[in-house]
Amino acid sequence: MLATNFAILMLNYADRAVIGVVAPVMIAEFGFSKATFGWILAAFAFTYSPFGFIGGWLADRIGPRKTMAWAIAVWSTFTALTAAGMGFVSLLLIRLAFGAGEGPQATVTAKLMHNWFPRTERGTALGIANAATPLGGAIGTPLVVLFMSIANDNWRVPFIVLGVLGVFALIGWLAVVRDVPQEHPAANAAEVSYITGVDPNAQQTSEGAGHNRPAPVPFREWGPYLKRPAVWSTALAYFGYAWILWTFLSWFPTYLVEERGVDLTALAIGGAIPWVGGCIGLAAGGILTDWLVRRSGNPVAPRRNLVIVCLTMTALLFAAIGLVRTEWTAVLLMTAVVFFLYLTGAQYWLIVGEAVPANSYGAVSGAVQAFATLASIIAPVLTGYLVDSSLGWTGVFALAGAIAIVGVLALAIFGRVGRETPASPAPAQTAS
Repeated sequence: MLATNFAILMLNYADRAVIGVVAPVMIAEFGFSKATFGWILAAFAFTYSPFGFIGGWLADRIGPRKTMAWAIAVWSTFTALTAAGMGFVSLLLIRLAFGAGEGPQATVTAKLMHNWFPRTERGTALGIANAATPLGGAIGTPLVVLFMSIANDNWRVPFIVLGVLGVFALIGWLAVVRDVPQEHPAANAAEVSYITGVDPNAQQTSEGAGHNRPAPVPFREWGPYLKRPAVWSTALAYFGYAWILWTFLSWFPTYLVEERGVDLTALAIGGAIPWVGGCIGLAAGGILTDWLVRRSGNPVAPRRNLVIVCLTMTALLFAAIGLVRTEWTAVLLMTAVVFFLYLTGAQYWLIVGEAVPANSYGAVSGAVQAFATLASIIAPVLTGYLVDSSLGWTGVFALAGAIAIVGVLALAIFGRVGRETPASPAPAQTAS
């Protein structure tokens, strides 16, 4: 289950990152200003943000398997159709549809890991699953450059190739994934008991037998959870996280090409190295916080503290990039930025998971994503305007760092979950 989700997320981020890599070529071909191209980048987020919420809502109702299957089909179709873009309007519309397909992946992944792993292992599972996203960027960046080089700098070819790969990804997802352990033919009673904490020999009603999937609740019941300080402060911190991520994802290749003068070969390396740092950070963050949770018995504080420390480091290092003078110093700093940023990557969802009931988790985490990823609308557009202004790249990096610090302060002051109870001790069995 984890391996399949990992592969899907790797493709998801390769598809998402490709436009940033080809951006210098697209801007030159169409004669776009940075501000105009910023709107094309941001169009993705206009639908990505609400469909993050819709994906969580659907995952609570029809299950993560079907929800992700629809998402893969939509985003892969419009990845391929990006190659048909002929100007501002067509690219804008294609990016809107592409964002709708990509939106559900984070909340669906969080829901699936929540269903398939016991409480003390969810951080590790979610961290490993989400480590696929920067790995997709790390592998996708040089592959995109390679495809462009083979096709005489034709930026359309990578979109077609990645869209076709989505067909195979969809087939694999439907063949392997099930919503809950009780539905998987290979899961035995001991494994189900270990994951769910439910005695397999306990009496169940005929309606609930074999499934233990919590019934979804309407908005009037889960909506009030959005007012909990732990939820909205986590959303603010995640907003800062998203602002830095989307500035990097959308504009760092253009920064390297236009501000630092790197060529396509150097871009394949310099654009990929920071993603490697992110891959290590995501996996390490989940493993580290799960170890701290087991050691302390507190399922929230270690995760919150990691976000506070690492997002602060991210903000300071990101702001410093605007002050450096060489391309490789910028790449090394960005690698540290993405490492510390992704150390926090799984923690936001896990904090929310402890703050709300399981049957509201998909919807509430979707609402958190919908708010936080408003940054993915604003950051690409504002970056374009700032680069075209007298503030330039220095202003871009400084502003992003400041916004992340605001999120850190909110989480530090308001992020305590009301009932930070000790984590349930794990049974003696090991998960397979």
